[in-house]
Amino acid sequence: MTPKMNAKRHVPGYVAACCVDTTCTLRNALRVMSEGAVGIVLMTDRSGHLQGTITDGDIRRALLKGVGLDDAIISYIQRSFVSVPPSAGRAEVLEMMQAMRLDQIPIVDAKGRLTGLHTLHAILGNEKRPNTAVIMAGGQGTRLRPVTEHIPKPMIRVAGRPILERLVLHLVGSGITRICLAVHYLAHVIEDHFGDGSRFGCRIDYLHEKEPRGTGGALALVKPRPRHPLIVMNGDLITQADIPAMLRFHEAGGFEATMAVRRYGHQVPFGCVEVKRGRVTRLEEKPVLERSINAGIYVLNPALLRRIPDRFYPITELFDACLKKGGKVGAFEVEEEWIDIGQRDQLKAGKAT
Repeated sequence: MTPKMNAKRHVPGYVAACCVDTTCTLRNALRVMSEGAVGIVLMTDRSGHLQGTITDGDIRRALLKGVGLDDAIISYIQRSFVSVPPSAGRAEVLEMMQAMRLDQIPIVDAKGRLTGLHTLHAILGNEKRPNTAVIMAGGQGTRLRPVTEHIPKPMIRVAGRPILERLVLHLVGSGITRICLAVHYLAHVIEDHFGDGSRFGCRIDYLHEKEPRGTGGALALVKPRPRHPLIVMNGDLITQADIPAMLRFHEAGGFEATMAVRRYGHQVPFGCVEVKRGRVTRLEEKPVLERSINAGIYVLNPALLRRIPDRFYPITELFDACLKKGGKVGAFEVEEEWIDIGQRDQLKAGKAT
């Protein structure tokens, strides 16, 4: 009988099918791996704490060292395993899998107990969305010179990974598998890195700007025209913005266009005074002024693309035109991580994440 343990009460059935206890033999590990069909065995103690993982490679190495089928395999488990907390999002997990070349990552709570398992197949195979995304990646990043003299701004590495790659993986993790990259400055660097996108779980097409087209002009190059709402993103963002939630918000509100916004606070470095008719009516010491700012992520109905001129065109002009014509424009607030890598201080903040 395959040894299983109390963790079965704490994890979904398909994860419990991959679990063994610390007395597991090589024969049972092989049986569990075959039944679980996810390429990994998870060893836990009686309290459900994850002790280590065993892959098919670990089993092969044990066999080569002469371990018998009825010998305990605890000496061959990997105790230095990669895990994520239950709060980790799909895009974050996908980024980690791509970076570390992993097909499975256990989910472990703050007490070290196994609560689930992410698999690459599940992340890439579920919740596919028909939407196309366009990432604006053609800018020269002049404010970041000399960093951008030989590399496009979106290809600057933050925590070991190009910003643009983070965005692509975030979109793929959100179910978006057709992505267009608008390129101009040092376009070959981007094309050489991403190719056709298959390495990242998506299809990538390139919108080549002969001259800079701004944040919206490249949308005139999207062919064929999408039939579903189009996602547009600036290529210099580090963000975990909830793209599926933004799409649902756009559809539920019946919006023609939706802009992601972010709350931004600026602390006035002085005490402020309210004055009426020469009299002080109120004092406020160094107040924080808050406004909603443009977060550089948009959802557009396909019909709007007919309004995009074949020239330099800031996407904000499209939103202005919608408002002037009485169109319904949505504002989706981004509460997740969001950094705009546009200037040196912002780039420094991003590299610290």
